Amino acid sequence: MTKAQYDSTRRTLLKGLGAASLLSPFASLPTWAKSPRLYIDGLSFLPNDLRDVPASKLDAFIADISAIETITQADGTLNYKRTFDACNKSIKQASKTVKDHPEVYLQGLSGNDIVLAQAQSRTAVYFQIQGADCVEQDIEHTGKAANWQQLDTLHQQGLRVLQLTHHYGNQFAGGALDNDGTQGLNLPLTAAGHELVSALNQRNMLIDVSHSSPQTALDAAKASNAPIVQSHGAARKFVNHARCSPDEVIRAIADSGGVFGVFMMSFWLTNKAKPTIDDYIRQLEHINRVGGVDCVAIANDFPLRGQENLLALDNDNSQGVKEYLEWWHSLRGRNVLGFELEPQHVVIPELNHIDRMSRIDDALAKARFKSTDRDRFMGGNWQRVLKSVLL
Repeated sequence: MTKAQYDSTRRTLLKGLGAASLLSPFASLPTWAKSPRLYIDGLSFLPNDLRDVPASKLDAFIADISAIETITQADGTLNYKRTFDACNKSIKQASKTVKDHPEVYLQGLSGNDIVLAQAQSRTAVYFQIQGADCVEQDIEHTGKAANWQQLDTLHQQGLRVLQLTHHYGNQFAGGALDNDGTQGLNLPLTAAGHELVSALNQRNMLIDVSHSSPQTALDAAKASNAPIVQSHGAARKFVNHARCSPDEVIRAIADSGGVFGVFMMSFWLTNKAKPTIDDYIRQLEHINRVGGVDCVAIANDFPLRGQENLLALDNDNSQGVKEYLEWWHSLRGRNVLGFELEPQHVVIPELNHIDRMSRIDDALAKARFKSTDRDRFMGGNWQRVLKSVLL
């Protein structure tokens, strides 16, 4: 995601506390019937408008609650660091937002909370941070073992999913976009990264390798004694891009017992001029073919209602893609894999919508997937992994 999107996400979180006054009394909210099939989204954000939660028909979702600082790197490109201070503040705000609205939310602390939320017609929300930058100070020591005080602080406040890195590497992991100006670096999980994987396993926290380099993802799958996930991504088979995952990564995640969530960012789903829901289904089919039926999952990476700038443009991709071009061109200049092709779109119009889960479910039925497979894809696989890891 771009800086503009991250800033928007941060504003969403900060405004979340104001939602109560905007929507009070709660009884005035409309209700939507949830699907008899479990719907779980692998990555979204707490919305400004609480009505988006029931409208999404989600039984649970993983919410990125992190806050970022923009860092200009030595080569002039931008990175977005999630510092401990920023994330500690943002997770407190997110927790208050969830606790202030028990009619809508149940904060997910264990995998079993999905069942509880479903029984109470609420939506379980699991807090995630997109990058372990927030706990880097835990390993800044001399000849001493990591104390993990920052990790424990965040865990105590509800953090249950931690992404190892975001786009670029850190002290723990290699990033998908790491590059020396001529080629990708594909850096491994570091010694500190192995320590972090062990610490996350000990705390029953879910390890997310989204945005990691392929080698880091492979190393994490091997090092972890619990399932790992890619909460949001796409298969490199369709788009040969650094942000997309090769089959060996998909297979390693599946072999760990984890899931691969396919997201909605269409320029990483297909190189076709006009993306459609069929392109999304082809991604799911490929994950199924490579990783098996228990590996396929749904993700978003946009707000619950969709990419809001595109919604304001009536999903006009030719206009909406312009906000990504400056970032895209900066990485093209460094020969990062995949950025040599100009993006033509941002969203699949049919899926840039609050009711995307039902639309995906219907498209899977049209593609003749069995009902039991749809159960897994739409939420069952996420539920299995969350129950397995978040004890």
